[in-house]
Amino acid sequence: MRVEIWSDIACPWCYIGKARFEKGLAEFAHRDEVEVVHRSFELDPGRAKGEREQVIDMLAAKYGRTREEAAGMEANVAANARAEGLGYRTEGRDHGSTFDIHRLLHLAKARGRQDELLTLAYRANFAEERSVFDDDVLLALAVEAGLDGEEARAVLADPEAYADEVRADEREAAELGANAVPFFVRRTRTRSGRTSGRRPNWAPTRCRSSSSTGGTASPEASPPRSSSRRWSRPGRTARSPRSPPSAATRRPATRTGPARSRAADPRVARLTPLRAAEPSSRAGRPSPLIRNPWVRDVKFGH
Repeated sequence: MRVEIWSDIACPWCYIGKARFEKGLAEFAHRDEVEVVHRSFELDPGRAKGEREQVIDMLAAKYGRTREEAAGMEANVAANARAEGLGYRTEGRDHGSTFDIHRLLHLAKARGRQDELLTLAYRANFAEERSVFDDDVLLALAVEAGLDGEEARAVLADPEAYADEVRADEREAAELGANAVPFFVRRTRTRSGRTSGRRPNWAPTRCRSSSSTGGTASPEASPPRSSSRRWSRPGRTARSPRSPPSAATRRPATRTGPARSRAADPRVARLTPLRAAEPSSRAGRPSPLIRNPWVRDVKFGH
């Protein structure tokens, strides 16, 4: 199974969500079979490089609040972060463009050090007195994550290096309907394990939050499979759909195996609570995987 996570370094709920996800994954019996891939998402894609402001001022302007109310919002996020054992500064943090950070994360992905750099960048942005919007800080983080310093410097100096990869991630997020982060996609193998036509070899399961505090997902409905389609062969005419048998003429089921409900059919798109898909602790409590309440399963099988 592969889990793809769209997130932004400037997003505090992505910082908290990563910690919750890792705790849940650690409790999962088959965690060694899970591949985690981090994808790029910009909450403020129109912000120019070098354009910075304090987080409190940005929140007040964005949501039409006073600075005191914005500070209260930050205090609430800080309480959630500290409950997960994370450091969080509520004052003195700045906000800027995260495009260069995402480009550097793609370099780290190519070198097998993506998770290390992402963890360090989150910590620097939210817990430490270091600005991830400064190239010197980013370079230091890259070296600390195990990347070659000269290679990382060359990527930061070239604005087109890994820019296409960042934009490709953002296009795919838009196609999947992501309008908030963190945005999780779980991809599982189909029963056939093959790609046939437009049926993907990895079928996506999506869950998303409609607000920064976590909300109800609103995935688009999948088109139903038609049960009335009839294909005509040469020399034959297409038959009209049969009407369902009446209760008097319906023959009893002859299935010998256990009954299979429609909800269990892997070809059927369905909404199920995410908690049902989460690994649980031995005490019976749901694990702190991700607090999004809904997950959409869309699987394609033969």
